[in-house]
Amino acid sequence: VTVATCGLNQWAMDFAGNTERVLESIRVAKAKGATLRVGPELELSGYGCEDHFLEPDTVAHCWEALASILESGACEGIL
Repeated sequence: VTVATCGLNQWAMDFAGNTERVLESIRVAKAKGATLRVGPELELSGYGCEDHFLEPDTVAHCWEALASILESGACEGIL
């Protein structure tokens, strides 16, 4: 098993940009033969959200970003 660990330059509350960087990291990991890709726990919302974590739409945007990653097909062949 080849594992890709990803430390990305994520921005707080930049769901579109963070999602695109995650997708790119999945493409790179697959190109290098990884079958497992891991990233930090807040890579979709970004760090430093502070009070935004108390807002329901922050969680909703994270779920939407995750859904778009899964629906993109980028995750085929990698976990």
